[in-house]
Amino acid sequence: MADLPARVLFGAAYYHEYRPPYGSEQPDERLKTDLDLMADAHVTVIRVGESVWSTWEPENDVFDLDWLQPVLDGAHERGISVILGTPTYAVPPWLARQYPEITGERRTGERIGWGARQEVDFTHPAFRFHAERVIRQIVARYAGHPAVIGFQVDNEPGNELLHNHGVFQRFVDHLREQYGDVETLNREWGLVYWSHRLSTWADLWTPDGNVQPQYDVAWRAFQARQVTEFISWQADIVREYARPEQFVTTCISYTRPAVEDDELTDRLDIAAGNPYYGMQDSLLLPDPTPDGHEQKWQTTGVWALYQTADWMFSSRQEPFLVTETNAGSIGFPWDNRPAYDGQWRQAAWALVARGARMIEYWHWHTLHFGAETYWGGILPHTGRPGRAYAELARLGAEFDTAGPLVAGLEPDADITMVYSTPSKWLMQKYPPLAGPDGAPDPTAYHRIFDPFYRGAFDADRQVRVVHARRLHDPSGEREGLTPEEAVRRHPVLVVPALYIAADSTLDWLAAYAHAGGHLVLGPRTGYADHEARARAEAAPGRLTEAAGVSYDEFSNLVRDVPVRTAPDSPLRLPRNATATRWADGLTVTDADVLVTYDHPHFGRWPAVTTHRHGEGRVTYVGTVPGRDLARALAEWLTPSARHAWGSLPASVTATTGTSPDGRRVHIVHNWGWEPVGVPAPVDLSDALTGASVPAGAALDLGPWDVRVLHS
Repeated sequence: MADLPARVLFGAAYYHEYRPPYGSEQPDERLKTDLDLMADAHVTVIRVGESVWSTWEPENDVFDLDWLQPVLDGAHERGISVILGTPTYAVPPWLARQYPEITGERRTGERIGWGARQEVDFTHPAFRFHAERVIRQIVARYAGHPAVIGFQVDNEPGNELLHNHGVFQRFVDHLREQYGDVETLNREWGLVYWSHRLSTWADLWTPDGNVQPQYDVAWRAFQARQVTEFISWQADIVREYARPEQFVTTCISYTRPAVEDDELTDRLDIAAGNPYYGMQDSLLLPDPTPDGHEQKWQTTGVWALYQTADWMFSSRQEPFLVTETNAGSIGFPWDNRPAYDGQWRQAAWALVARGARMIEYWHWHTLHFGAETYWGGILPHTGRPGRAYAELARLGAEFDTAGPLVAGLEPDADITMVYSTPSKWLMQKYPPLAGPDGAPDPTAYHRIFDPFYRGAFDADRQVRVVHARRLHDPSGEREGLTPEEAVRRHPVLVVPALYIAADSTLDWLAAYAHAGGHLVLGPRTGYADHEARARAEAAPGRLTEAAGVSYDEFSNLVRDVPVRTAPDSPLRLPRNATATRWADGLTVTDADVLVTYDHPHFGRWPAVTTHRHGEGRVTYVGTVPGRDLARALAEWLTPSARHAWGSLPASVTATTGTSPDGRRVHIVHNWGWEPVGVPAPVDLSDALTGASVPAGAALDLGPWDVRVLHS
């Protein structure tokens, strides 16, 4: 992990180069005003420089590097640290004009138009030459500045799937290296189908019209590998100049199509990303968000905010940095929903509770021009402090007080969920689910994964997300966990939608259960092998014996189907529990039935089963659980929550973890308008006020409030 200060860093992206003077003030006066306001708000870090290549290098080989010096000097004078960005994600017009061949292509031969950002083929040698030159100029100039604690290379990479000629030819070379000869590729990809057999590598078609799933999986993995290589290349250049204590990261937008975050962060010192979330009523509990609401780059619902944080932790299974999050209204001019009073604190403390080492807002001041004119900063268009500034200054003071307690917090988990980016990629092109209009649903992977997470959240259970390859990497490139180690760290392992899985991965999962873990299998898990080929044996493939069930028939559900508790089942269901979207036709060979469908056709099959396997257990969930079923499953899997707060009011969450010094940390939220009181489970101390809260005493929370405590 990066060597970070023993506090939660707090601040914003700052673009003095974007700032117009207000009234009669001069630019240097505005800089002083901004930095003084930051110091008053307890800001400890700013991010600079990543968006303005044309300012760093206004003409080819003509550099202007001095303009940032006053910003760094002024920040250092006030004890504010700086993360310096490389500006490679937004190329200058002169570069686009002089080297039109670097333009990215979304389809073969169809160039992306200029005028936005990330329009470039970042693999092109001409781009790399100029990118390396500007990186070296900037980093060599400022790496020694005492304010600079780290570097962000590029910004939100992976926005495009590049179809340029050079990219495709490298893809062909990659396949030739991996498979050796075309006959091997023909066999592994099943290219006898529809006359796709290759006679030479030159026969491989471009991806534009491809409908072969095996091709698509390889193409998506190759695209992500290009992004990982590009970011690693930049990181290596930066490290030639960086001091040992300075970290290198990038700013990940986790829904970008060419990002495989667990691979991308391997060559970085710490994971960093952008959890943007809907504010106002989107943060209400009980959650009014309907089942199946699509989560995009901006999430909706408290549970989705927590899931984003857990996803960021999963990249390296370590605490992470928040490089961008909501300062004011986010997004577009037609969607203006700045937070209610208290919600900034709530969201920030929720992220810290799940492992954030830094909370950095995008951005300090609201822009007066450009595509993000109405993406609200900490300061509004007037440049004068308002409600957002006051709310965030309060938060900054809290981090000053309690930051050392929670910096590097190890969040608790009742349940671990296994994530598969390759399975998600395949389901984007070939979804197993349809939308309400019957069209294929490219978000199908998360439509299966998310209900299990949301059910755990609704049950007041905390979740750890882990990438499948961090548990077991069939390639052997990464050292995973033994099944016995995994049982100790992850006693309940939920595996929904792991469609693409090597034989050795399924064997590892069976061994995990045999060693004492509770393995929970969800729809589509184990159905295909590492090449996305459907297995010849009954599903779930090599897990049938461990699960005590198998199936070869499955069906989409066009409407929710009621489910009920099976006779003698220990899993108790509420009256309105349902199965949604999918049903596996499970045949029981040696398992106990927990839940059945209440339906004249689907009722012939169980919905949920469980089977003792060695020292552990395998539970099979043959459907996408509705909210009530998902919650009941989570409660049955973990009869008591680790946070020990007992049954909480509907608007309250309790999140717990262990601080680096061993203290237990409790962060309790009230996500609603009505004040509430909850009894403390143990003797606690308020980390923000120093007050004692004896066990059993009421912990009072106001509207949209959060309390930070430790024992």
